Amino acid sequence: MEQKLTGKVIVVTGATSGIGLATAEALVSQGALVIGVGRSRERCQQVEDHLRHLNPEVQLAYCVADLGLQRQVHALADAVAERLAGFGVDRLDGLINNAGTFSYWLTLTEEGFELQWAVNHLAPFLLTHLLMPLLRKAPSARVVTVSSASHRNTRLRWDDIQLRRRYNGLLAYKQSKLANVLFTVELNRRLGEQSSIRAFAADPGLVNTEIGLKDSSVISRLVWNIRRKGGKPSEEAAKGLVYLVSNLSPGTAKGVYWRDGHPKMPSRYAMDLQAAQRLWKISEQMCGISSADYGLGAVVDFHLMSGMHARVR
Repeated sequence: MEQKLTGKVIVVTGATSGIGLATAEALVSQGALVIGVGRSRERCQQVEDHLRHLNPEVQLAYCVADLGLQRQVHALADAVAERLAGFGVDRLDGLINNAGTFSYWLTLTEEGFELQWAVNHLAPFLLTHLLMPLLRKAPSARVVTVSSASHRNTRLRWDDIQLRRRYNGLLAYKQSKLANVLFTVELNRRLGEQSSIRAFAADPGLVNTEIGLKDSSVISRLVWNIRRKGGKPSEEAAKGLVYLVSNLSPGTAKGVYWRDGHPKMPSRYAMDLQAAQRLWKISEQMCGISSADYGLGAVVDFHLMSGMHARVR
């Protein structure tokens, strides 16, 4: 029997279509207070009306933000705090970093970042930091970042991490999903085992969504249309995300990478602590923040951690 989420407060990005919408539907149906995030004001309003129809008693709000722009991520964090204050709430029980994009062509944001890197990695990294004060106020908070099995069999190209010199859309996507796992590993390390906050990277598996149809070549769209037919429905994929924000306690949930409600081993490289720390520092610089300002200083010596690899191979 699924645990009811009445009283839980959860933010879901990319919550107007696909897995994000299905996740918001499931959370609302279980009574959670949901703050959804989408790019289109019109679409956000449509989805909010739809969710209120599912559960007229639910507390619900949608915020509009383009997560490819860091100034809008900052504005989103302020908007989330304002919405919660309006509900008389000063904490956040869960953050689901679900929003993602794919671009076949090299596309730069107004702020000069490669689009997939900006949306798929930097946005979750920055938003998690900005919402950390609210997450710390919850008795037991979860940060779930949607990754993918495509993180396997790849490494970060440190000399050109955004692939701007020699762009490959699929490789850029794979790197961003690898970054999601490395971010999760390092976030948990910095929080420490006794923290009330626990982070997870979630692999939803192959899902029948439209992500592969965005900014793609004709051939890429054709291939994705064929491939996605073998994928699970978004409602099925959403179950794993809902599980991670509802059924696990920080003391018992040791797995970092999860699929369909079960812990799985990510790639060996994704567990490399030196790579995770190096990425963290680069991400701080790109976002113009200091993690220490959010209580996320490097407080644990990675040489003391067991069961993980401390050298980049």
